Amino acid sequence: MNYDYLTPEIDRTFHKGRRHLCNPSLDAEYSMTFPDSSDSHHTSVYSEHYDFHTDNMAQPPPPHERTMSELTAPEFTYDSLCIQYPEEEVPYVLKTGLIHLLPKFHGLTSEDPCKHLKQFHVVCSTMKPTNVQEDHVYLKAFPHSLEGNAKDWLYYLAPKSITSLDDLKRLFLAKFFPASRTTTIRKEIYGIKQQSGETLYEYWERSKNLCSSCPHHQISEHLLLHYFYEGLHHMDRNMIDAASGGAFGNITPGAIRQLIENMASNS
Repeated sequence: MNYDYLTPEIDRTFHKGRRHLCNPSLDAEYSMTFPDSSDSHHTSVYSEHYDFHTDNMAQPPPPHERTMSELTAPEFTYDSLCIQYPEEEVPYVLKTGLIHLLPKFHGLTSEDPCKHLKQFHVVCSTMKPTNVQEDHVYLKAFPHSLEGNAKDWLYYLAPKSITSLDDLKRLFLAKFFPASRTTTIRKEIYGIKQQSGETLYEYWERSKNLCSSCPHHQISEHLLLHYFYEGLHHMDRNMIDAASGGAFGNITPGAIRQLIENMASNS
């Protein structure tokens, strides 16, 4: 057998098989070269070569294994802010002037959260456009009024836990005006006394400020006036009795408040 003839033929067969893998349109040409498996040895060479490439192409690439640095690196995911702003037909954009005028609250025990809400309301109400709803302005402006621990508290609230101004006030007071502080102020209201050398005007103003510092004290108007009256000096109490014609208990709470207000102003 002439092996010098077979060797070039096998080589041509191998290269035709490779071209077949790269260009399937060569099927017709290849089938004409090998009609009806006339040479089983040539067919075997091509089949082995084709199966080898097919197996390699079917295997997926190995997965990427993360390094120690990648595994220990912190992953940051951004959560939505706790405030969910209401839908707006025309988006409201805060003015720089309003942000600069806002009062600042830091979350310190010496600060009055109720006073902060009042000051915040005054500033926003004067800067609110006429065609914008109140909640739109207040919810967008309030984060700019917080600093330090107070701002940290806001950022750590659950996403979309605030949907209205009432939600904002409730959570703010629950954090910075706890029940223990409310109890303390209620006790001060119950036992209020006119101090030595304190005028009727000073005593009346101190009483009003104490009640204003805790708007949710839940003490009725007539009891507030009763505690104030009981804490008066003997002389000032006699003056109020005389001004009421000796019938202090028979006057309505509104009339008593107006009476004390007038006498305190005159004093």
